[in-house]
Amino acid sequence: MKQSRVGFIAYFLLVLTAIVSVFPFVWTFLASTHTNTQIFQLEYTLKAGSNFMENLNNLLSVSPYWRNMANSIFIAGVYTVLVLLFDSMAGYAFAKFRFKGKDFIFFLCIASMFIPQQVTMVPLFIQLSAFGLMDTPWAIILPSLANVFGVFLMRQSFEAFPNDLIEAARIDGAGDFRIFFTIVAPTMKPAFTSLGILSFVNQWGNFMWPLIAINSKEQYTMPLVLSLMVQPGMIIDYGAVMVGAVISLLPVLIFFLIFQKNFIDGILAGAVKG
Repeated sequence: MKQSRVGFIAYFLLVLTAIVSVFPFVWTFLASTHTNTQIFQLEYTLKAGSNFMENLNNLLSVSPYWRNMANSIFIAGVYTVLVLLFDSMAGYAFAKFRFKGKDFIFFLCIASMFIPQQVTMVPLFIQLSAFGLMDTPWAIILPSLANVFGVFLMRQSFEAFPNDLIEAARIDGAGDFRIFFTIVAPTMKPAFTSLGILSFVNQWGNFMWPLIAINSKEQYTMPLVLSLMVQPGMIIDYGAVMVGAVISLLPVLIFFLIFQKNFIDGILAGAVKG
């Protein structure tokens, strides 16, 4: 009896937490179908309206929204692919290779995570300006490719891979790149998925650096477009803002729903040894 009561309380708390977590997304979706006046009236909070298309048209009049959406997809997609490539190779080297100063270099990589992003913005701006990359997607992609967290995550995953298989492949004449891409990497799908989702979401919502690196509306990403619509001193079209938030949320939501099982497996894999 006592155990069933504890179970009921646990499920009740889980359901309550789920409702609290999901409600902002549901409210945003419903608010995107209302007028500016209806959005802040309680009687319309849990009702769908009929103003979605008008809000969408207002959104499209502010900026080339679909171009901005394509910019965000390109930047987040290319960034994710390159992070998976470079971080996995670096993590594999730290996990399986033996070289002088390996532990010290890895310590420096971990220590760099404590450097605030604001400290590196001015040097990055000067360097990218010298290379002529400002106001291009590469100004956002390249500076953040050295993702130390990704290196750490992949290193922890590769640590669990049997060394005997690697040695057997080397005896058979396979090189390091062939061993990595054909033997080791295919078995690390959960880890790759976890890092891929985290990288995609992180870059999709990146605001501070794109605000500095991008100047033209045609190169704006989704966070910049939404911030453009809520600037001080201007009349805010909340309906258009809500539509923009809903549309910008969809790619991330779809990406996560497709790979959620592998994401959970990858996160848990680093917590269990043996």
